[in-house]
Amino acid sequence: MKTYLRMALPAVMALLFSICTAAQSGTTGYEYLNIPVSAHSAALGSYNISIGEDDATLMFDNPALLSNVSSNTVNFNFMTFIAGSKKLSAGYVRELGDRGTWAVGAQMLTYGKMTETDQTGAEIGSFSASDIDVQGSYAYMLSDYWSGGVSAKFLFSKYANYNAFAMAVDLGVNYYNDEIGTSLSLVGHNLGGQIKALHEDREKLPFDLALGWSQSLTNAPIRFSLTFDDLTHWKNINFIQHCIIGVDFFPSGQTWIALGYNFRRAHEMKVLDSSHWAGISIGAGLSIKSFKVGIAYGKYHIAANSLLANIAYTF
Repeated sequence: MKTYLRMALPAVMALLFSICTAAQSGTTGYEYLNIPVSAHSAALGSYNISIGEDDATLMFDNPALLSNVSSNTVNFNFMTFIAGSKKLSAGYVRELGDRGTWAVGAQMLTYGKMTETDQTGAEIGSFSASDIDVQGSYAYMLSDYWSGGVSAKFLFSKYANYNAFAMAVDLGVNYYNDEIGTSLSLVGHNLGGQIKALHEDREKLPFDLALGWSQSLTNAPIRFSLTFDDLTHWKNINFIQHCIIGVDFFPSGQTWIALGYNFRRAHEMKVLDSSHWAGISIGAGLSIKSFKVGIAYGKYHIAANSLLANIAYTF
């Protein structure tokens, strides 16, 4: 069995990489999928695929990380976003056999009420708009150190009387060695396409290929993370803009404090040679018996700050 796993893992990773690099660049829709769900991930620069934590929200970043989550965990999440919009999400995780873990999850970005006008600009009422992702995920422990995961996503959009539907898949692998505190991950997000468009033209999904590394120190309660995202797109983007760095500090076994920096976000939101703190994120979390809570602050638009809160319970 171990020989089979040593042969299978490189093949799986090579297949994942070849599928991911075949994705085409261009304007995409469904960008709400890039908004973080995990407060811990958000605090580490808004995106992290390699921290091995008992955190159900990390399945939205890397389905392979489900192998670290306690069975019968449910979580609820809330995020304030731009111009009064809000993101709601939830998930449930359960073990399946000795090595398997499955989960269901959903996230919704609601834009609130908007004014509806006719061709002359006269107000004729109001309408609502929202994007929804419903997904099922599965992770399997391939060996003592390797896990693989997949998420199937069903994406729904409703803007007034217009509707759209798309399907996507996330594929991820994770190597975690607790003895040396090393975790490595490779993830391909949003492989798929739009089936029904709002109008005539179909939108591309926001495909992302990411590589992540997290390293814990042996003599201090500190962990460093380095994530490289959007690795198939290099036009007008230099190397540093693909980098996200983060650091965790663990004052006790029940608490964490995290700080991160997203180089690309800081660059894209720079106005008059100042990013106005965009790119910087910070957060903290606490575990009390079966309860876990986390909160993170980040700036995803030059004109607005965002707060993300998670609460989870294992029963």
